[in-house]
Amino acid sequence: MKFYLRLILLLIGVGAALQVHAQSVSGRVTDDMSGEPLPGVSIRVKGTTRGGITNLDGAYSVQAGGTDTLIFSYIGYLQETVPVANRSTINISMAPDVETLSELVVIGYGATTKKELTGAVSIVNEEAIKGLNPVRLEQALQGQVAGVNISTASGSPGGAANIRIRGITTNGNNDPLILVDGIPYSTEGLNALNPADIESVNVLKDATAGIYGVRAANGVVLITTKKGLKNAKPVFSFDGYTGTQSTARRLNLLNAQEFAVLKNEAFAAGGQNLPYPNANLGQGTDWQDQVFQDAPIRNYNFGMSGGTDKSTYSIGSSYLDQEGIIGGDKSSFSRYNARINFTTELAPRLNLENVFLISSEKRKTLPENGIGSVLYNTINASPLDPVRQENGDYTYLLTFNDLINPVAQMANTFNEGRANKLVGKQEFSYDFDDRFKLTARASYSYATVAGKVFNPLVHYGPGKAQNSTSSPSLIPDSLTLFSYTTPDGQAIRYTIPRHNNVSETEQRFFDYNLEAFLNYNQTFNTNHALRTTLGVSFLEVKGESMTGTAFNVPYNSWDYADISAAEGANLLNTSSSWQSQSRLQSVFGRAEYSFKEKYILSALLRRDGSSNFGKNNRFGYFPAASAAWVISDEAFFTPQFINFMKLRASYGVLGNDKIGQFRYRALLNGEGVYVFNDNLVTGRAVGTLGNPDLRWEQNSQFNIGVDLTLLKGKLDVSTDYFIKATKDLLFQPDVSGVLGGYGAGGAPPFVNGGDIRNRGFEFLISYREELGRNGGFNISYNLTTIKNEVTALPAGVDFYDFASFGVGGMSATRMEVGQPIGYFFGYQTDGVYQSQEEIAARGVTQPGAQPGDLRYVDQDGDGVINFSNNSDKTFLGSAIPKVTMGLNLGVNYAGIDLSANIFSSMGNKILRNYERQQPLANLQNYRLGRWTGEGSTNEHPRLTTAENRNAVMSDYYVEDGSFIRIRNLQLGYSLPQSLINEIGVERLRVYVSANNLFTFTGYKGFDPEFSSGDPTQAGIDYGFYPQARTLMVGVNLNF
Repeated sequence: MKFYLRLILLLIGVGAALQVHAQSVSGRVTDDMSGEPLPGVSIRVKGTTRGGITNLDGAYSVQAGGTDTLIFSYIGYLQETVPVANRSTINISMAPDVETLSELVVIGYGATTKKELTGAVSIVNEEAIKGLNPVRLEQALQGQVAGVNISTASGSPGGAANIRIRGITTNGNNDPLILVDGIPYSTEGLNALNPADIESVNVLKDATAGIYGVRAANGVVLITTKKGLKNAKPVFSFDGYTGTQSTARRLNLLNAQEFAVLKNEAFAAGGQNLPYPNANLGQGTDWQDQVFQDAPIRNYNFGMSGGTDKSTYSIGSSYLDQEGIIGGDKSSFSRYNARINFTTELAPRLNLENVFLISSEKRKTLPENGIGSVLYNTINASPLDPVRQENGDYTYLLTFNDLINPVAQMANTFNEGRANKLVGKQEFSYDFDDRFKLTARASYSYATVAGKVFNPLVHYGPGKAQNSTSSPSLIPDSLTLFSYTTPDGQAIRYTIPRHNNVSETEQRFFDYNLEAFLNYNQTFNTNHALRTTLGVSFLEVKGESMTGTAFNVPYNSWDYADISAAEGANLLNTSSSWQSQSRLQSVFGRAEYSFKEKYILSALLRRDGSSNFGKNNRFGYFPAASAAWVISDEAFFTPQFINFMKLRASYGVLGNDKIGQFRYRALLNGEGVYVFNDNLVTGRAVGTLGNPDLRWEQNSQFNIGVDLTLLKGKLDVSTDYFIKATKDLLFQPDVSGVLGGYGAGGAPPFVNGGDIRNRGFEFLISYREELGRNGGFNISYNLTTIKNEVTALPAGVDFYDFASFGVGGMSATRMEVGQPIGYFFGYQTDGVYQSQEEIAARGVTQPGAQPGDLRYVDQDGDGVINFSNNSDKTFLGSAIPKVTMGLNLGVNYAGIDLSANIFSSMGNKILRNYERQQPLANLQNYRLGRWTGEGSTNEHPRLTTAENRNAVMSDYYVEDGSFIRIRNLQLGYSLPQSLINEIGVERLRVYVSANNLFTFTGYKGFDPEFSSGDPTQAGIDYGFYPQARTLMVGVNLNF
């Protein structure tokens, strides 16, 4: 309390700040190489707000005391600090800042300078991450890095995101390799990482990532956590914010009166009685109001760092608590983190680095994404039904079978997961001399995951008893365990009364990685430099899980939801378990040669052995080479406005083994159910067929790029053109019954076959400028274009169909040579039939067509619209964006700072698959513009309950998913040093921030920035949990 009171008094008394005796100091600032004057140089009197700026002749004049110190700063030049020393004239020359070119860039098992970098590497620094206040790291990458696209698999608290680097390279797992201080992390594992602990992120996008071999085909994300500095006093920090989340966008659904009018019209057109004779029903229930809610979020980070002459330390801890905009605490995420980075010099030339990351998470979830989810029920529920009856009971929704009351569903959902994780690394390094350095490290990760799901016995209406949180059962009073037919034809069915149940899962995961590598760095005759790396690596990943389910929880209550408390018969109780283990053994090497830091060559080779493959193809070799030419260092290069220019290129082959374990062997993971002495017994059978000749997916990558620095370091430009081609894709084709089948719960074997190619272009431009003596601004823009194409499929295969439109409907996506993977495949519409005469005169037979029906294009020209085969279906667009763009802006002046992050995706399509094609399902209000008679509309078909073909997979349900999103806008104010120094504070900044502020899109759904992560159905919207809009206030404090 005294602290705050003192701070307030200081703020009030700012006008009474002490004045110091000052004199006029003037002079001239010039470039120390050319001698030319430097206009726009900022001059500041250290510790004050006084200063000035040089004019076009490089001249300046400021008021400064005889004992003051002047600080000269200019973008692209080294900062100069000059004591006044009672002088009235001070002329200085400033040297160009080449530090940005000599800054080290982490490239895997080593580092190189920006000037000598031969690969495509993007860097996101701490300030960029901090300005976005992300809950998860990947949220800070969107719009910051060219070639990287982030989509949400779920906007719920703790929901994972999909990271895609330079497109989709495989029909399977496209996740990049993620390393935190050299420790492998999964995409899901990023939940355990606190973004405030991150110092920098390097994204390796081309073949130079091949130093990581088989794991690098989808790119590499290198995350470095914060470290202390030697000979630095302790610095304490506190960063915290609190905020409110809300729904950024809602669907425009019909109200009660609109619903009744349209349903009456549909029933009348179908020759049925009107369901709502009195259509004057007002607004009715807005189910979105009942489901969506404002939700709090808060995050607090504490840190301490410093060092002595031999040691450094950096310690951090944090707490995050986030509730969901759907269900509140029923959809929530909380996280505790602790981090320790400690380095020390054990002996001359021998150093030790310790990293410890500890986290504890708790996440609650609701049914999401698809039939049976809360949003599915919300979207389709009738606005005529109230949430509760007069007696307080939840209303039964009787409009169709698989719909239940979403508010009741949330109240009766109990799904909770907990995870505790310890990640560590001990790294020893020994410098034999200035040339040789040996590094040996052991990293490990241990995690325990516990989940509990309680399914109370709940009745949502006649025929809708539920003991599953995902969807209601259509069997009202009994549960069929199994049924079979005896040899004499007698049908036997084992049924029991329906019960509640509880399932509990305990999982443990342990990974460890042992690595050793030798770095050699030698300069010969001043102009020649050689850097080599030679190393070995061994990685083992283990996991085990046990799940048990028991029935008859006392009192049908979550409070008693424990397997030990359940009272069900053994016939009902079930259990299952699994164990997994995989290993990766590797040898790698890299050599780099540089001549005058002008011509740079690099080559690498990695040999990986993966336990995911059989002995026939267990080992693979992955080579890569790259080169760079610093053109600006050539004598013939004379443009003065270009300070730096480099041409670089790379080519290499990388691998992918993300197919799961033991796919080369037949597995006994199929099952059959038997009864012995009235006890249920589960048998085993061959479930997954093996393929001993299974081999790696191979991903060849080519990249050529240019880097430019202009206008004395103010303007940076970088462009890249790339080709990523994957061959030997891993498929699971159907197996002919003649060759043998697989048991229930099993899968067909994996085989190699098929190729995918991505071609694209990246462009990045950034500019920074000083604004007078105490301010500046920076702006950057990046653009990425990608063309994805399937170039081959397994022999004898013309295409693969995936997903489905509607419930059990026709396939919605396809994989086919010459098209992007997972493109939308269906019927192309050509307006709406206006009259019977138009139907008759068209010359094309469309079975069952009536005026007001969608008019489909006859793709094969046979005069008939075929609904029984694919002859009239065609390409309807792709979920892969044609262009993505990011715009980042930062401005600071006189202690006020403003930043913005904007992201845009263009040219991608989305399939609207969350609308239920049922007579009494609710609709979006665009259907108010339906066809009602000749000439009324040529866009939306009629409404009818009669049989029609308007609900087949067509471009009527495929929308443009392009959008522009203001992802973050932040305004901050840093109190003057003269005020906060009085209270022992080095920095005090307060700010307001908004995430997901505005989205400009024509898409009708909740959120266009989503993806399931499956490349074969990435753009199908099943009603995904949308990202929240978040408004926050926060403080940054250093002392």
